Amino acid sequence: MSKVRFATVWLDGCSGCHMSFLDMDERLIELAELVDVVYSPLVDPKQFPDSVDVTLVEGAVSSDEDLEKIRHIREHTQYLIALGDCSVTGNVPSMRNPFKVDEVMNRAYIENATVQPQIPNVSVPTLLPRVRPVHTVVKVDVYVPGCPPSADTIYYVLTTLLRGEVPDLSSRTRFGV
Repeated sequence: MSKVRFATVWLDGCSGCHMSFLDMDERLIELAELVDVVYSPLVDPKQFPDSVDVTLVEGAVSSDEDLEKIRHIREHTQYLIALGDCSVTGNVPSMRNPFKVDEVMNRAYIENATVQPQIPNVSVPTLLPRVRPVHTVVKVDVYVPGCPPSADTIYYVLTTLLRGEVPDLSSRTRFGV
């Protein structure tokens, strides 16, 4: 039996969802018998593969780089899971939405800088006018709210999908928990 090709992605978020994923502890060994991790910030590959069965996406879409990445990922993923409140609703990253991008950049790189105040133009992705949850950009197959979702919830979602079933999260998690 071939393993499920599995990926995790981190867009604009705090990495808390990935930390919850790692909190599965010894259950990660059980998952490793069922999945082949082909892309993740936790492993070495730098390019998203052409064919992935299941991808967990943490974080909101806030930059041109995020937008390009999530579109590419969706094109090459069978099941896309929005993991955590940032990917599901925009959550904390979307707190910048009331402000113009120029105001945000000026505040971060000019007003609060003590050394060389300047807005970077190299190596920093261009911010989108508004931070967006993943489903407003691409189709999402499973939504897993929580800030972050618990390791138990993530484990339940993955093992349920791996059995070919649709996870029912109605009693397992809610926004902000």
